[in-house]
Amino acid sequence: MYELSLLFFRISLFRNGPQDVPASPWLLALLLPIYIVVNFLILWLNGTAASAPLQVAVDFAMMPGFIWPLLYFAGKSARFQQTLHAMLGTDIVIAVLALPVIASLNNAPNQPAYFALVGLMIWHWVINGHIFRHALDRSAMFGMLLALLYIMMSAQVMASLFPVLINSPE
Repeated sequence: MYELSLLFFRISLFRNGPQDVPASPWLLALLLPIYIVVNFLILWLNGTAASAPLQVAVDFAMMPGFIWPLLYFAGKSARFQQTLHAMLGTDIVIAVLALPVIASLNNAPNQPAYFALVGLMIWHWVINGHIFRHALDRSAMFGMLLALLYIMMSAQVMASLFPVLINSPE
């Protein structure tokens, strides 16, 4: 487990790529519960625990829903497992690092925490670009653009399915 954690952290630092992740079906069974728990904690901290299971399920479904067609049409569908596992593992790394930042923002909103959250979001985008770049054997810019497309599509789907309800005084 330590070696896997280190691998995903190394991918997050751009020292490894998805090609270094073992192509093993058991890895999804290991990563998915961790992904669910960490993302549930983030949603719970944000006060959306009631819809958290559905939000996590939709968020996870979008990942293979984006990766599979991308790799299939690029003729690299054999890389699906490794790419999905790399995305899941690095999402877990970023989410674990985001937990204290989000908790800090919920307790006492402050500027350093906002900057840390923005930094984590940018880092997450760059990591996804790094993964797409290696999975598709394309340029870094192409990977970054795909990652931006994925993040924008994901945000749009989540905002459409789970709109933020604001109680306005009447």
